[in-house]
Amino acid sequence: MAENGLASRLYNGEAGLNIVGRRKLWFGVAGVLVLIAILSFSIRGFSLGIEFAGGNSFQVPASVGTLDDAEREVNSALAAENTGVTVATTQKVGGPGGDSYELRTPQLSAEQATAVKAQIAEDLGISADQISDNQVSEAWGSQVTERAVLGLVIFIALVMVYLILRFEWRMAVAAVASLITNLILTAGIYSLVGFEVTPSTIIGFLTILGFALYDVVVVFDKVQENTRGITANNNQTYGEASNLAVNQSLMRSLNTSVVALLPVGGLLFIGAGLLGAGTLKDLGLVLFVGMAVAFLTSILVATPLLALLKNYDPRIQAHNKRVLTRRGAVARGEVTGKGAAASPVAQADATDEPVDQDAAALAGAAPKVGARPAGKRSTGARGGRPGGGGNRPGGAKRR
Repeated sequence: MAENGLASRLYNGEAGLNIVGRRKLWFGVAGVLVLIAILSFSIRGFSLGIEFAGGNSFQVPASVGTLDDAEREVNSALAAENTGVTVATTQKVGGPGGDSYELRTPQLSAEQATAVKAQIAEDLGISADQISDNQVSEAWGSQVTERAVLGLVIFIALVMVYLILRFEWRMAVAAVASLITNLILTAGIYSLVGFEVTPSTIIGFLTILGFALYDVVVVFDKVQENTRGITANNNQTYGEASNLAVNQSLMRSLNTSVVALLPVGGLLFIGAGLLGAGTLKDLGLVLFVGMAVAFLTSILVATPLLALLKNYDPRIQAHNKRVLTRRGAVARGEVTGKGAAASPVAQADATDEPVDQDAAALAGAAPKVGARPAGKRSTGARGGRPGGGGNRPGGAKRR
């Protein structure tokens, strides 16, 4: 029984999951999630880090007490200097001189920052030299954002060129649509969770693009293998061949994703969650979510979208109609062949592209495969031999 389990059938590519045939469902779910992400961008926005929003940071030694103690003292110093701001974020960081607490505030003037630093040192009972402060302008964050967007545009352009040369333009369009969906959904989750957008976040976004592209190329390579010369036979529609490719490559994609997610999950949940390494959570979250979403979009978005685009190709349209017409003839007993009924994927293709009735009638009137021409008939029972007894005189039978 174990040999027929789902895991075994997935490994052998025999699960028969109807993924391409249910593309309307996947597109609908993806559309709803993308809409939620866009609403989150518009309403909630992103929690920009000091590098993008601008502000000040103060680092105090961890020896002063707990992180809460440090935050309380810094807020007290900010209030004493009438700055009108409070600590925005706090995290524990490591360094050559030992652990320290980093506390970030909105933008302060140079005089306010100096006064706050002196007040913090007085309240904590340490020297001002033990406190490091830093001021970041939001202009730096704008430059980083511009460079990141430029890098994204260049990456997508190179991906398009590569996929067109390696496969075809429809595969390039489907792959890029999957990448963009992946980015939007990952950014939406980042916005909903409320993690800070830092340079590590940007690096993470650019990293998941490569992983998502790898997932798509793995599936498309199998699709290309299954559909090579598909119009030369009438056994499968393009959607069926694509769906078979997804089933055959599903276990490989799943294994790759799980192996990649394990160390990233350790980085996020153990490093940032249990050990309190706050600098890791931004990178860990975007990598974990992005890789998981990349696996889903490469299976549920990229290949079904490719099948939909291919159905608008006149050659594929004609091929799909021939396949479904032949199956209809088989079901009526007019011809012999495998599969009297269309599969769910073929039915979905038929829904998108209805079968031409004239073509079906002509196909039904065609001679059966392997039948002799109607105008020529042999004179004997076997290969032109006389019916009486072959070459023996008188047609006498051997006793």
